[in-house]
Amino acid sequence: MRIAFLSFDFGEYCVRLASAIVQAASSDEDVELLLLLPESYIATNRQELNPHVALYPFTKPRIRQPFRQLRLVRNLHREIRRFAPDLVHYQHRHPWFNLSLPLLNRYPLVITIHDPREHAGDNESRRMPQVISDFGYHRADRVIVHAEYLKQMTRDALDIPTEQIDVIPMIALGKESEDPVAEDGNLVLFFGRIWGYKGLEYLIRAEPLITEQVPEARIVIAGEGEDFARYRRMMRHPERFVVYNEYVSDETRDELFQRASVVVLPYVEATQSAVIPVAYTFAKPVVATTVGGLPELVDDGRSGYLVPPRDEHAIADAVVRLLKDRDLRHRMGHDGRRMLDAECAASVVAGRTLDVYRQAINESGVPRKDPRSARSSVRS
Repeated sequence: MRIAFLSFDFGEYCVRLASAIVQAASSDEDVELLLLLPESYIATNRQELNPHVALYPFTKPRIRQPFRQLRLVRNLHREIRRFAPDLVHYQHRHPWFNLSLPLLNRYPLVITIHDPREHAGDNESRRMPQVISDFGYHRADRVIVHAEYLKQMTRDALDIPTEQIDVIPMIALGKESEDPVAEDGNLVLFFGRIWGYKGLEYLIRAEPLITEQVPEARIVIAGEGEDFARYRRMMRHPERFVVYNEYVSDETRDELFQRASVVVLPYVEATQSAVIPVAYTFAKPVVATTVGGLPELVDDGRSGYLVPPRDEHAIADAVVRLLKDRDLRHRMGHDGRRMLDAECAASVVAGRTLDVYRQAINESGVPRKDPRSARSSVRS
């Protein structure tokens, strides 16, 4: 089986999944995979890359550079044709490439949809018209999503048949250090892009309620997004916050998760989240709201707590409970890690992804190509 795996984002996720797919192939099935990914993501994740993955690194132009975008799309199509895949797996969406998808009609197409619809306040996603996203989604022979909630949302919002949608959990993210950082028993972490739907204001409102009972508690906010000034104005005790309002590298991210005692997702809207798998990688309990697909990722009372959205009192109660009980939070964190190993381990996710590939190829009726006649496009 020859797979062309293309993404314009999600570097760590794509490198891990592509590597795991090659690793998971059975002994009686040869799998060759071409990973087409921006060069910057390959550079920062190269240590995770399986050496048997063929590479086509590219530079991603700005969206409003039409001539460079058209040249990139042409080059991507050329490399895919040279590789002569049995199937193309495309991650999410890209305005210029989406419009070119009809040119790939000869290949079965699997698309992973991370968000069928843009989130409230996510100004970055609004740069791409929804009609172009939908045009791309409807070209797929099969669709992969990361939660049952997303399956229903994709069916209802995009009118894609349920039997065409496969639910596969997100692959485990984050890397345990050989020289781990000690936990800070009073550290609460909010991590990720900062947009309105993330509900950060409710964690900020919860701070006085938390520190009234745990005076040593501090809240770390790490991520960039919308103007942070309005969040600073909400802080009653700014000295109890540590803010990294910037792009956070994977190395810094991993250190923050190791130091944290509790990870909080106070979202008011959600589809799924990559933050929870990272928390579980480092055996950290999660406090998350009951929105979107988040309840599918948190076993309430075992790997963390689920609380209503827009409720700073419920957030504070759950956080305080965990900060005050070291054994409880460690037990919950280890339960989360066990869930991750059972459901999101690289071998598990890769095996289920290969099953989707086989189904898409079989349903297409297109015979597999003889790999000896295909031209390889390997670049390092």
